Amino acid sequence: MRVDAWIETVGKFLEGGNGVIVFWVLLAFGALAAYALVKRTLLRFLQHASARTRNRWDDALMQRRVFEPLAYLAPAVVVYYGLDFQPAFAQVLNRLLLAWLEINVALIMSRLMYAGLDIYETLPADRRRPIKGYVQLANIILYALVAVLALCAILDKSPWGILSGIGAMTAILILVFRDTILSLIASVQIAAYDLVRRGDWIEVPAYGADGDVIDIALHAIRVQNWDKTIVTVPTYKLIDGGFKNWRGMNMAGGRRIKRSLLIDQTSVRFLDEDLLARLSRIRRLGPYFEAKLAEIGTADSDVLPIDQRTLTNLGTFRAYVNAYLHDHRELRADLTFLVRHLAPTPAGLPIEIYVFSRDTRWEHYERIQADIFDHLIAAVPYFELRLFQNPSAYDMRQWSERVS
Repeated sequence: MRVDAWIETVGKFLEGGNGVIVFWVLLAFGALAAYALVKRTLLRFLQHASARTRNRWDDALMQRRVFEPLAYLAPAVVVYYGLDFQPAFAQVLNRLLLAWLEINVALIMSRLMYAGLDIYETLPADRRRPIKGYVQLANIILYALVAVLALCAILDKSPWGILSGIGAMTAILILVFRDTILSLIASVQIAAYDLVRRGDWIEVPAYGADGDVIDIALHAIRVQNWDKTIVTVPTYKLIDGGFKNWRGMNMAGGRRIKRSLLIDQTSVRFLDEDLLARLSRIRRLGPYFEAKLAEIGTADSDVLPIDQRTLTNLGTFRAYVNAYLHDHRELRADLTFLVRHLAPTPAGLPIEIYVFSRDTRWEHYERIQADIFDHLIAAVPYFELRLFQNPSAYDMRQWSERVS
């Protein structure tokens, strides 16, 4: 009797609006249970399974949370089948469920594309052909289409009508997405002509960028300067304004040293016997003197040096610099190798060294360059030459002491 009484009580409670309330409460409970079941079982199982494998692709899928939207789809499935018991609400809610389904499918596809990008970035091909910009563009198109489809599902309209209306607004869309379109064209040019790779050292003076490329995206390229600041350069501005890429230096295996010594022109003179005797003791100048003296012969002391072929201290110094640089193990003799005069200036006569170091790393390059010029600056007085520099306070004091 008690069971019959309980059933009768429940029946009376469910009569009228009470039955609808209980239905929605049970449906909501079932949706939450489905969400918790997928979240705590399926997703955790996939996470533990990916942790036990040695593959990198499943780790990328889990880091990008590709399967997480499945937990949001499970309640939608419960609600969809539960609406069979309430046909009055089915038409409206089914539209919302369809829009919800499309949004979550778009999330899965978007995260799947980024997971594929993460895997691609671990491959050597990523440095030559970065695809991050294309993935970002695909995501923009994907979300735009899903927004249209979701709106059509809610309004119960055909997507072709909205898409045709968008076609009529092409001019406005081009204006709104101008930067995106320009960036896409620039990204295609960068990829097609292999202009920039991740890890390249580039200079973009207009944006204060001088360092390594750390990221190439659709809209911007990020450059980490040598002082560790990060500069963002719009992708299309990189093509529009021009830039310098130092990749060729690394490919050639040599970094250019181009620096001059400013010689005081009043110190240039012909070699006399005493200076020639002193310089002949320099080992590196042995072959030079042997060849030159055999070519011009012995100087006639009764003839002025200007009336005969005579060696100069500046020419001998250039020969010494050339021999010294060829003996240097950290320079490349197979690349451009010059020791030359430049046009005289008010600051003196520039003797330019134009060579390439073997090591292209910045700190090693600077050390090699400094070692070379340390030696050459110290060697200049041996040839009775003087380097030019503006008078200092020390020079002024020395002059005043001499005058007094």
